[in-house]
Parts: sequence; C-alpha cells; structure tokens
Amino acid sequence: MKATIKWTGDVSFAGTADSGQTVIMDGAPEYGGQNKGARPMELVLIGMGGCTAFDVVHILRKSRQEIAGCVAEVEAQRAETDPKVFTHIHIHFVVSGRNLDAKKVEHAIELSATKYCSASIMLGKTAKITHDFEIVEGK
Repeated sequence: MKATIKWTGDVSFAGTADSGQTVIMDGAPEYGGQNKGARPMELVLIGMGGCTAFDVVHILRKSRQEIAGCVAEVEAQRAETDPKVFTHIHIHFVVSGRNLDAKKVEHAIELSATKYCSASIMLGKTAKITHDFEIVEGK
C-alpha cells in the first residue's frame, strides 16, 4: 500500500492512495488552515470507523442477518501533550434491519475489534477502545 501527500499551500495537503482516490486535509484556522478539508487525525478516526463498520456489515451479511443499515458513531479523546495520541475511543453502532439477532450483532462487533479491523487493533496499542450498540428494527 502506498500514498502520496502533496502540499497544496498554507497548511493544506492532498493525499492520494493506491486506489487513485484523493482526500484533502487542512489544518485548523488557528494554525493557518482554511477548513478546506478534514484534519489528519480526523481521517485516522474516520478510517478506523470505516474499517470496523465494514467488518460488522460483512460479518452480519455472512451470518444471514437482514441488515439494512449500519452507522458507527466514533468519539475519541486525545492526550493533552505531544504526541497527542488517542487515549480513549468509543464506538457506538446503530444497526438497523429486520429480525436482527443481538447476539450476532455483538459477536460481529467483537470479531471486528479483536480479529479483523487492522485500524482498531493498531489504535488499540495506545487507546482504550470500547463499543456498544443498538438495534433499530424494520429499517
């Protein structure tokens, strides 16, 4: 896997991955940014959320659950001093569908957290990661 990050002026950067997709990153206004893109650490959090949500959906589909939606709401705290690593991350999953089995949802989340989600497992080296979920019937 490769990525190229190009400075585009001020404190803005364009990052392009092997897939050819580009994301814009920009710093906070107090550091010279103009809010033209996400902060790099926001992208780390979004990436982790996407990784674990992907796993949960994939596992539930393989478990023949009638899943219609999955939202991962991710909230994180960072260290006060540099390097300001994530110290705690909480993921609240909102899984919707028909006749979803809560035990299967819980198991899918656990498998993602402990076996499949590379991003979560990597971030778990510095942060305590917790999860919970709710099921919304019929969507």
